Amino acid sequence: MNMEKIEQAFGLVTANIEAIQEKLDTDFYDAFVEQNAQFLDEENLTGNNRELHKLSLTKNEWQKLFQFVLLKGSQVAPLQPNHAFTPDSIAVIFQFMIECLTEKPLIRLLEFGSGTGNLAEILLTNLSKKVDYVGFEVDDLLLDLAASMAEIIGTAPVFMQADAVQARLVAPVDVVVSDLPIGFYPDDVLAKNFAVVNPEGHTFAHHLLIEQAFKYLKADGFAIFLAPDDLLTSSQAPLLKNWLKQEARVSAVITLPEKLFKHDAKAIYVLSKGKSEQPTFVYPLTSLSDREILQEFMSEFKENCVL
Repeated sequence: MNMEKIEQAFGLVTANIEAIQEKLDTDFYDAFVEQNAQFLDEENLTGNNRELHKLSLTKNEWQKLFQFVLLKGSQVAPLQPNHAFTPDSIAVIFQFMIECLTEKPLIRLLEFGSGTGNLAEILLTNLSKKVDYVGFEVDDLLLDLAASMAEIIGTAPVFMQADAVQARLVAPVDVVVSDLPIGFYPDDVLAKNFAVVNPEGHTFAHHLLIEQAFKYLKADGFAIFLAPDDLLTSSQAPLLKNWLKQEARVSAVITLPEKLFKHDAKAIYVLSKGKSEQPTFVYPLTSLSDREILQEFMSEFKENCVL
């Protein structure tokens, strides 16, 4: 990966985004989508986009470039917490877990809340296996942004505008991933169709999504979620745990450094459909930047986490 080219490309892209913002009087993300559209219009390239084409970035370089652009966007035009992109360090752990837990050369992967597509692109450009990817996202701007970046990078994800709590016709998948949106789900009528429903008020949306995920998983499938670290101890946890006893197994819980998150602390949960006598693998990951700590975690995970 050529960081000098990425730095040069970053300057070209952000300059174009700022120019589009001023010309169209629009926000950062709308201008980002428009910039991607202009770059893809090869018959009418001008200025910076002509220079950007000449750089001939690889898939991985494009993915890293767009991550930097999204980071700049988060600084000048912060998204609401449930729309913020999944940090690269956590996405890499998701990638490692998928590699470790499945030996299939081709997997079907479903993401709930695909957002800007950052997690999708990290997985699609870095996994050693072929991935048939589908992402559910409600927000149309984020869908346009994710699709435009994917077209430039050259991956082939399928993004669908959908409320992931609502059932969709999708072929069974090997893996579900999600940086789960946190909060209460407003539709109590729909929530009544779920075993985790709260009978005395709104149900946690992340509980509904966890249950819904298992309706798409194959018999030997598994799910990886970034969720609140009190997922199994919160006020509605007994409802979730009753469902877990019947339908799923908590294969791993990886706690994360609190300083990673502006709001509540989170953890990574691996849930599986398959039954096993293996105890839950619980690991306090104290740093996502210390190579030695990460290597120790990966070694322990490979040895102890069995679906």
